[in-house]
Order: sequence, then C-alpha cells, then structure tokens
Amino acid sequence: MARIIGYPKPEEYTGYVEKYIQLAQAEDLIEGLTASYSFIAGLMQGLSEEQLKHRYEPGKWSIKEVLVHMLDSERIFSYRALRFARQDKTALPGFDENKFVAPSKADARDINSILAEYTAVRTATIELFKSFDEEALEQKGVGSGLELSVRALGYTILGHEIHHLKVIRERYLS
Repeated sequence: MARIIGYPKPEEYTGYVEKYIQLAQAEDLIEGLTASYSFIAGLMQGLSEEQLKHRYEPGKWSIKEVLVHMLDSERIFSYRALRFARQDKTALPGFDENKFVAPSKADARDINSILAEYTAVRTATIELFKSFDEEALEQKGVGSGLELSVRALGYTILGHEIHHLKVIRERYLS
C-alpha cells in the first residue's frame, strides 16, 4: 500500500500560500494531484480554440496562459521542495508570474503540446513527492520570503491549481 502524504500542519506554512493550502483539502497529496490532473486535462481537451484563447476582460490571461502559468508555478514550487528536502537552507527568490506570461507564447501553442507538457510536469511532481520520506516532507526552507515545509509546497501546488480552476469555471466558462 502506498504511503499517504497528509495535509500540512498550520506551523508548516505562512503567508499567501495559506489560501491555496486551504483549497487543497485532499487527504492524500498524490491522490489529489492525480485527480486534479485528470480533471483539468479532460476539461482542456473539451474546449475549443476560441474558448482556450478567451479573455474575460482586456488585459487578463487566456485559459491557455492560465494553464501554462500553472505549469510554470508547479515547476518552481517543485524545485523549492527539492531544495528544501535536501536540506538546502539557501533562501530562494520569488518570481513575477506576470512577466512569465508573454514570453511563454501560450496562445500560439497547440493545446495538445501544452497538455503533453502538463503530463510531464505532473508526472515529475508526483514522482518527486513520492520519493520523499517523512523527514524530507517536514524539512522547511524559505521561498519568496516565506518559510514553509516540503509538504506545504506540495499542497500549495494542488491548491494553486484548484484556485485557477475555480477562476476558469467562474469567469471563462460560465
């Protein structure tokens, strides 16, 4: 039977990630990441190119841009988790997600290419977190000026995705 990576304790995180962690109410991180991936990949495959490029207001991101933003963020949070799990105490800088959007050229990409990337990133994230034992999951580090545990970073990835899925449903597809 696979080991369960349960919800982080309040002392494992601070700051803005709390809102994401609270959205990620999965009893097991790996099951949550797997279920979220399956749902989002299926949803994206069912949308037209027009829907995928839709912006609900001028200056807002398209659905493709939101999806690529989720991938960029997942990579960054996973990298932080790896560094913290390996007990690297170097404080890691934040990133300006708005500056990542235009260079990603997400709207020019085929959705199948983005979904292939999503599959690769999510598979890597899941395997990384499955490799962590309890000691590694409890390691803390500083990223974007916040101290948080490896486990909290995993739940941040899941909650961040849930947050954006909610925005997509409410503002793009309603």
